[in-house]
Amino acid sequence: MGLLTNRVERNEIKPGDHIYTYRAVFAYSHHGIFVGGSKVVHFRPERNLDSSIDTSSNLLDPTFPQSTCPTFPDCGFRQPNSGVVLSCLDCFLRNGSLYCFEYGVTPSVFLAKVRGGTCTTASSDPLETVIQRAMYLLQNGFGNYDIFENNCEDFALYCKTGLLILDNQGIGRSGQASSMIGAPLAALLSSPLKLLMPNPVGVATVTAGMYCMTRYATDIGIRTDVIKVAVEDLAVNLGWAGRHDEAAEGNEASNRQVVALSHDLYFFCMRIKQ
Repeated sequence: MGLLTNRVERNEIKPGDHIYTYRAVFAYSHHGIFVGGSKVVHFRPERNLDSSIDTSSNLLDPTFPQSTCPTFPDCGFRQPNSGVVLSCLDCFLRNGSLYCFEYGVTPSVFLAKVRGGTCTTASSDPLETVIQRAMYLLQNGFGNYDIFENNCEDFALYCKTGLLILDNQGIGRSGQASSMIGAPLAALLSSPLKLLMPNPVGVATVTAGMYCMTRYATDIGIRTDVIKVAVEDLAVNLGWAGRHDEAAEGNEASNRQVVALSHDLYFFCMRIKQ
């Protein structure tokens, strides 16, 4: 990977790598964790999955429509009400180029990469740990998707580092979100300088510097308000525990109703035989 681009070939990535591809003519990037076997675990808004094939019940219902992926029948697998999806690499890329996110870069390299969402100064955990987190979240979910606070890059960053922000006040871990906030903020803060700097080059230089420093200050490897959280404790730290308990109670109530119905049906059949 070079300084200007993180583009790689398929044979260069390994299980546990954080990969991404660009969508909508480089307007934004979509991130995921490569888990091997040409499979990627990634996080998407649930509303974008409504038209997708949900293969989570394929094994239970042989009449359920199979995945439209021509290569892997389990491509598109996800749990109900979860945005974490298992896709094949081809479906993840959608004919786009493949890029590999960099970890443990120096501050100079981080600032040299003008576009956010390509690297971080934070170090990656062992690849086996990364894969284990991704597969655990595939089964248990990653909460509600939010473009600023909980997006696909946030998912991949957590899988790679296990880091969470202690008090999320509107911006998550992702470099893309930082860039979206940083650019307008830098322009806003530098606008009064136009009165002091008649030279537009000087104003542009100051604006670019503010943008880069905003990105750097919000990088997960620099922030001091982050903690390491085990994937098994993620629901408690992100406030999902209450919702999970409610869902569990709902499932338990449904199970009790099924048992009661079966019990009544059994005795009804016994009376008919008599």
